Order: sequence, then C-alpha cells, then structure tokens
Amino acid sequence: MYGYLPYNRGVNRPLKDARIELRVTAAQKDAIEAAAAISGRTITDFSAATLAARAEEVIQQDRRLRVDAHAFDAFQSAMDRPARSLDELRDLLTRTSVFTDGD
Repeated sequence: MYGYLPYNRGVNRPLKDARIELRVTAAQKDAIEAAAAISGRTITDFSAATLAARAEEVIQQDRRLRVDAHAFDAFQSAMDRPARSLDELRDLLTRTSVFTDGD
C-alpha cells in the first residue's frame, strides 16, 4: 500500500520498530479519530505525533525546573541577602513616565 508513490519518493523515514498499546474509553477513541480525520492523518500517525510532542514538552519542563543542590543553595543565599539600593533605579522610578501626560 505504501510502496513507490510520487509524493514519498526518496523520503527517508525512520524505522518504526517499537510498539505502544493502550486502552481508551469510547469517548476518547471517538475524539482521537475525529482529530486525526480533521488533521488528515491516520489514527496511528496522529496519536504517535501527539504523544511524542507532549512527551517532549513534559521532558523540557522537567529540565527547566530541576536544579542541583549546589545551584539551589546559591540561589537561596542570593535571595536571602538584603536588596541593594541602586541610586539610578530609584531616580528612574521617581521620574514622570514618558508614556503619560504627567498628570
């Protein structure tokens, strides 16, 4: 069925040699089928792409939020120190904004 076709000639696709099986409710199955149809994809392609994208989001979020103990201790000690007074910042914040009429 997916042999030599004009639109896939010369396209290298990764070998799909792993399998995932899952059970879903009838409502979930209907929603997945509808979304796949709207996307113009097979259920397998839609499901695999959606799961892979969401998995990557979860992994990236975990990497952004995870810090080692040394980095956390350094951050915590910086947060515990009293704030420095910056004269330039104080002057800037007391000036009339250039975005208002000065009222």
